[in-house]
Amino acid sequence: MTSLLDIQDLTITYRGARGHVPAVRGVSFSLQAGETIGIAGESGSGKSTLGMSLLRLLPKETKVEGELLFNGEDILTMKFGRLRAVRWSGASMIFQGAMHALNPVHRIGQQIAEPIEVHNPSMGAKAVSSRVTELLDQVGLPAWRAENYPHELSGGQRQRVMIAMALACDPELIIADEATTALDVMVQAQVLQLLRDLVAERQMGLIMISHDLSVLADMCDRVAVMYAGQIVEVGQGHAMFTAPRHPYGAALGSAFPVIGDPEARRNPRGLAGDPPVPTDLPSGCPFHPRCPVARDDCSTTVPELLPVKAPDEDLRRSACLVAQDGQSIRPSSPVPPTSTQEPVT
Repeated sequence: MTSLLDIQDLTITYRGARGHVPAVRGVSFSLQAGETIGIAGESGSGKSTLGMSLLRLLPKETKVEGELLFNGEDILTMKFGRLRAVRWSGASMIFQGAMHALNPVHRIGQQIAEPIEVHNPSMGAKAVSSRVTELLDQVGLPAWRAENYPHELSGGQRQRVMIAMALACDPELIIADEATTALDVMVQAQVLQLLRDLVAERQMGLIMISHDLSVLADMCDRVAVMYAGQIVEVGQGHAMFTAPRHPYGAALGSAFPVIGDPEARRNPRGLAGDPPVPTDLPSGCPFHPRCPVARDDCSTTVPELLPVKAPDEDLRRSACLVAQDGQSIRPSSPVPPTSTQEPVT
C-alpha cells in the first residue's frame, strides 16, 4: 500500500554568506492516511525547514536532496504546474506567523475564498461564500469576520483564519507549524478537536510541529524528536515522554512544568547549553556535549537511528549508543500530564 507521504534521506542545505548551512540531515519517515505525526525539538532543530520543504516553499537557493513522495509522486521533481495543483487541494500548511502569511490589504473572506476559487473554478460565488462561512464557523469565528482585514483581528483570530485557509480545499495532508501557539486554551481545545475529527472522518494525514509537548503527546500517533537537523528518537505519542529512549527526549519531557506540582514550580528543569551551530557540529553524536549520560565513545561515534526496547511499544527507534546498549534513559522530572498518566518505571 502506498503511503500518503514517504520521505527518504531528506537533506536540506541553506546557502549563506558564511557557506553552506545543513539545516536537515538525512531525515526519513512515512505517514499513512488517517495518521498524525508530531515533530518536536528546540528552535533551530530543523522542524519548520522540514515542514516547508514538503511543499517546496523554501528559498530557491536552498539545496534539497533525497526523496519526498506524496501519494507516490516526488514533490522535488514535480513540474510547477503539477505542484500548484497539489498545494492547497492535496496538501496545505498552517504557517507559524499568521500576520506574515496573511495579506494586509485584503479582507480575510477574500483570502479564504482564493484557494477555493483557484482549485474549483466552476464553483459559483454564492457557493464559495457559503464555504467561507462554514470554514469560519469551524474555527470559531462568526461569518461577519469575513469583512475584516487582518489588522482588525487578534493574534489568535488571525491564526484561526490561517487554519480555515488550510482546510479550504479539503486537503489530504495538513502540515501544522505551531498552529495553536497563539490561541487561548479554550479555542486551542476546539481547534485540536476539529483536527482530530478531520483526521478520523476524512482519513487525512496530519504533521504537527510544536514546542507544546502536551499537545503532541495527546494528539499524535507518533512523535519524532529532532536535534541538530536529525531525528534522534521516534515512537508512540505520550510514551515518548513517559519512557524516553534518548537523553534529549528525556530532557524535553523534564523541562515541561506540571501545574500543581511544587517541585516542578520551585525547581524548574531545563537543559544546559544551546544546540550546536549547524556549520560547526561536534564530532560523534551531536548531542554529546550537553548529554548527562554521554560516554567516551559518544564523541567519536555517530549513532544510527535503530530500534530499541520501550514499554508498551513494538518499535521505538533511538539514535543513542546508551539506549542501544539496553540502558534505561529516565526522565529527571515530571512529563506532560494526561488523565491516564502512569508512574514512570
